[in-house]
Amino acid sequence: MFSLEGKIAIVTGGGSGIGKAISILFAKQGADVHIIELNAAAAEETVTEIQKNKGKACAHSCDVSNQNEVMDVFYQIGAVDILVNNAGIAHIGKADTTSEEDFDRVFAVNVKGAYNTLFAAIPFLKKSKSPVILNMASIAALVGITDRFAYSMSKGAIYAMTMSVARDYLEDGIRCNSISPARVHTPFVDGFISKNYPGKEEEIFDKLSKSQPIGRMGKPEEVAALALYLCAEESGFISGNDYPIDGGFIKLNN
Repeated sequence: MFSLEGKIAIVTGGGSGIGKAISILFAKQGADVHIIELNAAAAEETVTEIQKNKGKACAHSCDVSNQNEVMDVFYQIGAVDILVNNAGIAHIGKADTTSEEDFDRVFAVNVKGAYNTLFAAIPFLKKSKSPVILNMASIAALVGITDRFAYSMSKGAIYAMTMSVARDYLEDGIRCNSISPARVHTPFVDGFISKNYPGKEEEIFDKLSKSQPIGRMGKPEEVAALALYLCAEESGFISGNDYPIDGGFIKLNN
């Protein structure tokens, strides 16, 4: 079950965290994985790990906010069956404490970056026998998260784009869904905490972990398993849906 044999999968932000876990699992299931990543060294590390396990993978250094770079990479690859829009950045701030520069930066990567890959991928996906798009949204698209104004805006846009694309390309057979994780323990989270809460790392990590009713953060591999299902042919009757993977955050927090 859940074979991706013969599929060409593109994963943005596949050099670390959730994107890395998705890339590794997809390759294990037989996909030819192409990682689009700004951090070339991180992408190569993921590729090396995949190849050590006899999987197929290739890294492409690319800034997803630059449409010309994105188009060049997609034309180099030449075909797409699965697109996973995972690349993203975060920002702390409320509406009146978020600078225009920071707002534009988050928008450029999280929103325009997803648009750029959709723009580049859809003509290729129309030629695929079983085309799938999976976007990485967030619980921040569905509930209010303190001090995450720009990030929440961007993930709300991802949710809306998912529904729009799912509707617009029904006749082309393109399925499009999104995943909305709560807090997932990745190197990004560790770096984020150390940068913004120096000296309080353990306290903040514990606080963020316990904000999920299940009592811990998620694991990248758990998100990757859901991503695999949504991109495999076993989920062929699913499109236009968002899937929270949140340790009970949305429904069980009181």
